[in-house]
Amino acid sequence: MFGKLSWSAIPVHEPIALITSIVVILIMLGILALITVKGWWPYLWTEWITSVDHKRIGIMYCILGVVMLIRGFADAIMMRTQQAVAVGGAQGYLNPEHYNQIFSAHGTIMIFFGAMPLVIGFMNFLTPLQLGVRDVAFPTLNSVSFWLTASGALLVNVSLFIGEFARTGWLPYPPLSEATYSPGVGVDYYLWAVQISGVGTLMTGINFVTTVLKMRCPGMSLLRMPMFCWTTLSSSLLIVAVFPILTATLAMLSLDRVFGWHYFTNDAGGNPMMFMNLIWAWGHPEVYILVLPAFGIFSEIFSTFSGKPLFGYRSMVAATLFICVVSMMVWLHHFFTMGAGPAVNTFFGIASSVIAVGTGVKIYNWIFTMYGGRVRFAVPMLWSMGFIFTFIIGGLTGVLLAVPPADFLVHNSMFLVAHFHNVIVGGVVFALFAGLDFWFPKAFGFRLHEGWGKAAFWFAFFGFWITFAPLYILGLQGMTRRLQHVNIDEWKPMLDLSVLGIVVLILGVISQVIMLVVSIRDREKLRDVTGDPWDGRSLEWATPSPAPFFNFATMPNVEGEEAYWGIKVRAIETQRLGPEPKYDPIEMPLNSPVGFYTAAFVSVTGFALIWQIWWLAGLGLLAAFIGFVVFAWRDVHEFHVPADEVARIDRARRAAREKLMERIAAEQGALA
Repeated sequence: MFGKLSWSAIPVHEPIALITSIVVILIMLGILALITVKGWWPYLWTEWITSVDHKRIGIMYCILGVVMLIRGFADAIMMRTQQAVAVGGAQGYLNPEHYNQIFSAHGTIMIFFGAMPLVIGFMNFLTPLQLGVRDVAFPTLNSVSFWLTASGALLVNVSLFIGEFARTGWLPYPPLSEATYSPGVGVDYYLWAVQISGVGTLMTGINFVTTVLKMRCPGMSLLRMPMFCWTTLSSSLLIVAVFPILTATLAMLSLDRVFGWHYFTNDAGGNPMMFMNLIWAWGHPEVYILVLPAFGIFSEIFSTFSGKPLFGYRSMVAATLFICVVSMMVWLHHFFTMGAGPAVNTFFGIASSVIAVGTGVKIYNWIFTMYGGRVRFAVPMLWSMGFIFTFIIGGLTGVLLAVPPADFLVHNSMFLVAHFHNVIVGGVVFALFAGLDFWFPKAFGFRLHEGWGKAAFWFAFFGFWITFAPLYILGLQGMTRRLQHVNIDEWKPMLDLSVLGIVVLILGVISQVIMLVVSIRDREKLRDVTGDPWDGRSLEWATPSPAPFFNFATMPNVEGEEAYWGIKVRAIETQRLGPEPKYDPIEMPLNSPVGFYTAAFVSVTGFALIWQIWWLAGLGLLAAFIGFVVFAWRDVHEFHVPADEVARIDRARRAAREKLMERIAAEQGALA
């Protein structure tokens, strides 16, 4: 009746997993008890869980991403410390099976459930605001997308308590991932968690392609969009193009495992190499799905904190689209050592080198944006400048790996691990922390503490290099990745130095937590009353902080490349705001529980499929389908915000801006 599920699935023989499970369960029960005692359930249900407001969905994406980053970082701590202590005759504290689960979970969590939710969170929060519109094209679908992603993350964490996780790496290569060699449920947890979240991500891609192409405010032509909107569009186009490949590939592997089919087996006509080609046809564009929005974040920050327009705007657009296209033609550089032949290796080596040209254009444009500007070294700018140094090193090592003879020497080594983290941490994670500090006041109405923010950056920057620079050296010395035990004593000093870097990174995480706590405590001192704390240049800074649920009282009319900057300059020159507009009622979509409802039953279905409880899987799918039908037959989908309410909110914003104009006029008079 319960398929493969039994009491033996509880990891009583793994004390670390068991203790972790108990601690996590106690924390979750404590949070649920606190919410119940405080009576917060009605507020959470109406304002967050069922919300279709793109800003709140974006914030929930970011919260999910931060929580999963912490989980993935805990796995990284265990990996680095295990390798440092398991040298020579020592065996460390993790057995091989548990260690393999940890490095598999680390990669899976960091990419699918850490970086992806954070990147999509920024896309959700910012894109409609920067386009001057009130929401995304499909608000309810947006909610479904988020909750499906959360459902996948839930299944990954359930594997801590019940069963196991995959021991195959973050990409489950066959034949190791076939049922013959991985008969447990670890690979199944991976497959269904990633499948469910992947469907949600594909919906997001469709949503944002439609939003950017079809829902811009008057005057917002494509070549007047902020760079972040261009990178959102490019990333979303890649999602639409490659996530179906991931879905089909994992579906075929599932059929192999459950029904004994032979897509990727070594017999009966199967071909494991087909899996490698398909998974990397998705996997390498996935890197750019993450990196392109990060580039958009940096473009906004460099322009704002340099006090001048982004240098070479059109060349940046061209470079973004160039990267988007060429990223589809580089996946085979992962197989340079697998005998594809000189012609194939040459083509993909050239393509892998050429794609660096697009990134080089961006780096130079960011540097030229700073040149001649009045650069302010606020926390977001520190993260951005740290990115330039870190990402250049990562890019140069990537060009080295794009040369097949060099790749033959360091393929599958710690050099590759260092390069990948150089790109993803230096490119994506640094951007996410920069963006969190930059747009935090727009989301919550107050700024983050500057001192603790700078401390977090410096700990993270030096901690990163102390952690990963030794891995470059170890890779060149021949150390391969994923070693649970290290036989060569001469490698221990570099491994110990890497652990020291982890300690410094932990100090950075602690600084981030203290920054958040101190900022919440001092939020009245850090309050943003104008809606424009950084002297911003795009339309999101034209709204109050936090932005109202309808974003704009009246639709903006864009007349230049920097929509808000032009409005602001005219206001400063005339020392007054424009005339008060005529306020009309606004139509907004109703909240809907369909996303949460669907994801809840999809989670049940996913768990049932993992353990092959077929009757429960059928019931879960039926319940999810019924929810969609009920929603489709709903008669009322929108509600109207009265003009008086719109006027009240916008007049408060205008009053704050008028006080700002008076202060600027007084300062100019004092200077004169």
